[in-house]
Amino acid sequence: MNRSFHTLPSAGGLWTALRLAPDATAPGSPALDDAVILIEDGHISFVGPRDQLPMLKLGTPEHDGGQALVTPGLIDCHTHLVYGGQRANEFAMRLGGATYEDVAKAGGGIVSSVKATRAASEDELFALAAPRLQALLNEGVCALEIKSGYGLNLETERKQLRVARRVGEAFGVTVKTTFLGAHALPPEFAGRSRAYIEGVCEDMMPALAAEGLIDAVDVFCETIGFSLTETEQVFQAAQRLGLPVKLHAEQLSDMGGSALAARYNALSCDHIEHLSADGIAAMKASGTVAVLLPGAYYFLRDTHLPPIQALREAGVPMAVATDHNPGTSPALSLLLMLNMASTLFRLTVPEAMAGVTHHAAHALGLQQTHGRIAVGMPANFVLWPLGELAELVYWLGQRPACRVVRQGRIAVQPEVL
Repeated sequence: MNRSFHTLPSAGGLWTALRLAPDATAPGSPALDDAVILIEDGHISFVGPRDQLPMLKLGTPEHDGGQALVTPGLIDCHTHLVYGGQRANEFAMRLGGATYEDVAKAGGGIVSSVKATRAASEDELFALAAPRLQALLNEGVCALEIKSGYGLNLETERKQLRVARRVGEAFGVTVKTTFLGAHALPPEFAGRSRAYIEGVCEDMMPALAAEGLIDAVDVFCETIGFSLTETEQVFQAAQRLGLPVKLHAEQLSDMGGSALAARYNALSCDHIEHLSADGIAAMKASGTVAVLLPGAYYFLRDTHLPPIQALREAGVPMAVATDHNPGTSPALSLLLMLNMASTLFRLTVPEAMAGVTHHAAHALGLQQTHGRIAVGMPANFVLWPLGELAELVYWLGQRPACRVVRQGRIAVQPEVL
């Protein structure tokens, strides 16, 4: 693991010789050459052309940006980063022709991850999550969500969420925790989903919320997950606790989950390959973000595309995330997801970039502090050794040697990548 975040050098002072990338949420906005960024007390106090810079305080440090292309810090708004074990054997089984049922009978599927996560200590889970997180941070991620959902009992869900808090603190990165107790039915509750959901709502969620471990609540609403009635029961419990909701929605079928989530002003609906026109209209009305997960689409060899054009025409904001998890998207590159979102889903470069900055911030309720380079915001930005913004989406499997300013400190330097 890297040295403590708090021992990293301060990024305070004036950053010069920057090429500020166009605002991804304002199509047609120009790039800004010879830009500067002034950081004071970890926050941006000026950003703009050098010739408009106010008079500096005597002794203000300067950092040469070397004509780098600068974007906001990236945001991975959907991950399952904390878990035990891995499921490469299941991937090999499926390649050999095994069905989902075959894998399940062999002890695979989510049951395998639950077993491994329950067996791991908190320190072991931290040690497993740390290098996964570092891989994301090395590509410019400055904020992310981490879900629970591989515990499916109070003790292990708590363990996952505690580790999510710990890695955020240790690495100096904004982590939003999401309670996904309603991810799957644990083996000990086979055939008793109603009893399990009651436990999620009446025992697990209140206890974990009281400990300050939950920022949002999620449900896997699907034919192989939980019903609309069960999902609404979880949403009502979250509402009583003052917690925002989000939803794994319409991944495998149109359950109408997105419209339900929108009625509860959900932050986001994620996957949404089978999203209907009614769901789109409901999300538009509630301001709910559509989170696209091309890694899972690719890994599962799906062929049913999300309704990108309909979302675009309706003006529903679209975010892009890795969905890092051991079963359906073992991806640890948000830059790769940019390329996949563009090639598989036909997002434009501005749409893809907005998807991992401003719209991703909205999906986590972080739009006031992340996703843009603006006065008053914490200093989270990335200096890329690239000629134009399209290169971030264009390069496939190449990680540019970027510099990352995260929470007002120089968190990544090319020479230590």
